[in-house]
Amino acid sequence: MAAKLGILAGSGSLPRRLIESCRAAGREVFVLGLEGEAEPETLADVPHGWCRLGAASAGLDLLRANQVTELVLAGGVRRPSLASLRPDWRAAKFFARVGYRALGDDGLLSAVVKEFEREGFRVVGADELLPAASLGEGPLGRLAPDAEAAEDIARGLAVARAIGALDIGQAVVVQQGLVLGVEAIEGTDALLRRCAGLRRDGHGGVLVKLAKPGQESRADRPTIGPQTVALAAETGLRGIAAEAGATLVLDRDEVIRTADAAGLFVVGFRAP
Repeated sequence: MAAKLGILAGSGSLPRRLIESCRAAGREVFVLGLEGEAEPETLADVPHGWCRLGAASAGLDLLRANQVTELVLAGGVRRPSLASLRPDWRAAKFFARVGYRALGDDGLLSAVVKEFEREGFRVVGADELLPAASLGEGPLGRLAPDAEAAEDIARGLAVARAIGALDIGQAVVVQQGLVLGVEAIEGTDALLRRCAGLRRDGHGGVLVKLAKPGQESRADRPTIGPQTVALAAETGLRGIAAEAGATLVLDRDEVIRTADAAGLFVVGFRAP
């Protein structure tokens, strides 16, 4: 029998997809929702508890009390300031050791994963639990990028690699070779909304997403879903290109339907 899974849940639909996968497999699950991040309806019909982000001791106690041995980090989490985090003694000890201000998002997530492992949990990636969600190479729907879009993808790949190496973000929007925006702390959805007013005349741009070099994939994989496609369409983009083998596609059938209806391509590419 599979070990009981703990889901540390942030925002978005990924925690719910993991809950549904566990339910279909008959696997026991306990969800620890992060206050202010996880949606209450996500946790409504599953064994769960709540914990604020800085209350590490209480969160660990809840996981152990519910016999969790494997843990997956799922969903979005806005990085708070240290003051608003209000760390308890356990979190303060962690930050004193790793240096909160010295770590970017991926550095912090990597440190969090290692800390859970130090506490005796086996941390697994969402891709291990949802293997069918992994993006393969090539187009998902009926459309594929043309030569002009391929040039924008290549440009986006180079820029995304650069910002990823600096632990800034995973995504970039490129139109006709021009960088309209790069993802930072705001996330991909906010990036797309910000780029809506920057669109130039002519063919629309492309959203390019790929994993950061050396990224802790168990904590923060690039992810796309129907909302990503809908926002890309609203922004006036012509397509989305994401790294094959490193990106999760949530609600794949709906992603394809939404992209085809909007006249957008969604394509997986292998980063050379």
